[in-house]
Amino acid sequence: MKKLLMVGFAMLLSTGVALAKDYEVKKKAGDFDVVVTIDKNPPVTGDNGVTVSVKDAAGKAVKDAKVVIDYSMPAMPGMPPMNYKADAMLRGDVYTATMNLSMAGPWNVAVKISAGGKTGSMKFTVDAK
Repeated sequence: MKKLLMVGFAMLLSTGVALAKDYEVKKKAGDFDVVVTIDKNPPVTGDNGVTVSVKDAAGKAVKDAKVVIDYSMPAMPGMPPMNYKADAMLRGDVYTATMNLSMAGPWNVAVKISAGGKTGSMKFTVDAK
């Protein structure tokens, strides 16, 4: 009976991990509809894959944009602020980049988009573990 419970518990844990969704943020950035997905939920210290989907007002994927991800951690006692930038590259219909979060804690993320003479940005915060 004890073995059966342990196997069941292990299956439950592995199923929960397998079903965990990526970290996702949906917002407007000027005239663009943007969905940012981070491949770890919650984001972790180290490399985190980021996917940015950019769509125009008609819902069509924008494939000629310049997408930049600025991420930063504000200054803390005894530590200067940390500011980083990642240029996202087009892969299919989405833009991809890697954010390397150098330490655990709150990070401010700004996604900046320029396409067809239009610009937009969206901001959100993640808490890296």
